[in-house]
Amino acid sequence: MAIQHLEAQQLYHSAELEKLPCKSTKELPPIDEIVGQERAQKAVEFAMSIKEKGYNIYAIGQNGLGKRTMILRYLSRHAHDCGALFDWCYVTNFDDPRTPQVLKLPCGTGVNLKSDVEKLIAKLVKAIPMAFDNELYFGRAERLKNDLARKQQAELQKLSDEAKEKEISLTVTPQGDYQFVAMNGEDLHTEETFDELPAEQQEHFGSTIDELEISLRNMARELTTWEETYTDNIQKLNEEVTLGVISHLIKKLKKSYNGYPEIKKYASALQKDICENVDIFLEQGLEQGEMATASLDKKFPRRYKVNVLVSQSCQDFPIIVEENPNYHSLFGYIETATFKGTVFTDFSLIRAGSLHKANGGVLLMDAVKVLEQPYVWDGLKRALRSRQLSFTSLEKEVTLTGTVSLDPQPIPLDVKIILFGDYRTYQLLQHYDAEFSELFRVTADFEDEMQRTPDSELHYARFISSIVHDNAMLHCDRKAIARIIEHSARLAGEQNKLSLHSAHIANLLRESNYVARNAKSNLIRAGHVEQALEYQKMRVNRLQDSVMQGFINGTTLIKTDGEAIGQVNALSVLATSDHMFGAPNRITATTSYGDGEVIDIERSVDLGGSIHSKGVMILTAYLSSVFGKTAKVPLTTTITFEQSYGGVDGDSASMAEFCAVVSAFSGQPNRQDIAITGSMNQFGESQPIGGVNEKIEGFFDVCKIKGRSSTQGVVIPKSNVHNLMLRADIVKAVDKGEFHIWAIEHVTEAVELFTGKLAGTPSLEGSYPIDTVFGIAQARLNALKK
Repeated sequence: MAIQHLEAQQLYHSAELEKLPCKSTKELPPIDEIVGQERAQKAVEFAMSIKEKGYNIYAIGQNGLGKRTMILRYLSRHAHDCGALFDWCYVTNFDDPRTPQVLKLPCGTGVNLKSDVEKLIAKLVKAIPMAFDNELYFGRAERLKNDLARKQQAELQKLSDEAKEKEISLTVTPQGDYQFVAMNGEDLHTEETFDELPAEQQEHFGSTIDELEISLRNMARELTTWEETYTDNIQKLNEEVTLGVISHLIKKLKKSYNGYPEIKKYASALQKDICENVDIFLEQGLEQGEMATASLDKKFPRRYKVNVLVSQSCQDFPIIVEENPNYHSLFGYIETATFKGTVFTDFSLIRAGSLHKANGGVLLMDAVKVLEQPYVWDGLKRALRSRQLSFTSLEKEVTLTGTVSLDPQPIPLDVKIILFGDYRTYQLLQHYDAEFSELFRVTADFEDEMQRTPDSELHYARFISSIVHDNAMLHCDRKAIARIIEHSARLAGEQNKLSLHSAHIANLLRESNYVARNAKSNLIRAGHVEQALEYQKMRVNRLQDSVMQGFINGTTLIKTDGEAIGQVNALSVLATSDHMFGAPNRITATTSYGDGEVIDIERSVDLGGSIHSKGVMILTAYLSSVFGKTAKVPLTTTITFEQSYGGVDGDSASMAEFCAVVSAFSGQPNRQDIAITGSMNQFGESQPIGGVNEKIEGFFDVCKIKGRSSTQGVVIPKSNVHNLMLRADIVKAVDKGEFHIWAIEHVTEAVELFTGKLAGTPSLEGSYPIDTVFGIAQARLNALKK
């Protein structure tokens, strides 16, 4: 094993943009696909190409990956089959007005039909009353009326004459009823004169009147039949007159929509209903107008309106984003209006929801928002299972009372649902909802990062170009593109990868654009990107400044020069919700006579997390394998993070702790001008850790505070070298030999760097050479055993 002294070029992977064919994003075509998300893109393509039920999409990924933006960009820039797009209209079902009829029409037809029907009805509102307000109609109606009156009069006269022959008079009471009264000569009998008649004569009059009343009742039935016939004849006359007004208009309407059977069928039903209900145009015009005004509609009979629920364009594939997926916004609703204190509704008050607008296309929603809203998830599953949309009143579902409402015909549903959510929500749905996997069979799993190659850098540059073009920003020059790509690699925490957190990149571009415009520049340049990054850091690094202030005023004890026994500078990362930075910590180890136990103070006082405790146990195991193979180590060792008053977790300090313990065992001082980070396994091999860039930068900043020297540096695991994307000032200092970064594979290499002596290799008996650090420590331990 050999300690690797890193060169400046190993600390930062510059973007050369070898395949970039232009000088700025102005000439760079925007990307028309999902950047770096081949797996997710294939899933979206697959789901969009399958029409069968259940192939909806759940897009998994962290917030800020730009899942929605990338899918919207992909959907908007790719050709789609618009054959499944239709206009959906509701019209009156004249047979049962409570169940409005749905019309499925080709794109754009609904609005035209609505306009044509409105014009037709507007003409009829004027023409029908005029057709009934003329002498010809009055004459024909009068003849029918006179014929009825004449027949009634003749029949009554006949019965009256028959009664008169029998000395009975047919009279009319003040209430308008007919009755028979016996005659006394030319006059009518009164009760007194009738009582004076002999009983035989009274009985004769009574039986005669009974017979006449039977005839009267028969005649009344015949009169009723005549009146019904008269009413039918008037109705036929009205229909004939109405038909004369509307037939040519309806015929013209049918001709206009000759290729649409549904419209022709509706037009026939419309004509029939107007003929049967012509009184709507003659007697109820004023009330109809008032009702229309009450519901903010035009003043004409409401039952003949066409409610265009959804009107689609054949050129525009419907891509709907529902930001607030509550029940009504998603499934639509039926409005109500108030007229003279009464609440009413009808088919013209049916309103579309997002699912109606997206029918034939795609609906995008946030999974958590869908699950937060009451009844929405169940309603969505019901609609996807049945593949139809019903206007079921939410109030009807959640109350025990059966309120009277409309029950419109359901609309067939053909839509792709794309839900956006994190992995935890996805797991919960899979675990607790058996139907979820059946309805959302396609998972679009979004990556956090992508491999960095010359091809992917070009791809990323086009992604940057698409953000610039979409937001009408100043264009980025070549160096600005390179700097953003390098920053993306820093976000990914690896030289050979790029971050796909597009929200962060988009924000950086917006802020760089702001800086460039303020500087009156015609392009976004690398300097503007650097300034934007500085502004971002300044807004969120208050805690970092506060921590560094502790090193400036000496309240946080640290040495960046000289040597010390049992003491090591370790590196840690502190983080807020939007900023992460590194700072050195002093780790100390002390020993006392004991039985080989290593006491972790952090754990003892419940400040150490379980991973940190695991790290301490691992270094204890390695320590025992080095010094305790033949007998117990006769020392109790205590280690701690000095001036640490919060929780400590993670195992990235385990190599530092081991170096501190070995220094305490051997009495060999450790250099204080270098710091170390990295975990280790039970064999002493170094293991990678996170936040390596921030840790190195934190120690470099403290060295500047305490006083720079050309011997200072940081020890890191060799497996972390590919993660290095360090600040320019550190790269420059390393290049000049003013700062050093060493990469190691084993903790013994760290011991050698800290002490300046070989750690030592054991003999077959387990003894170490006396001139090595382990040999010195072993000798001291052996002396204690005696």
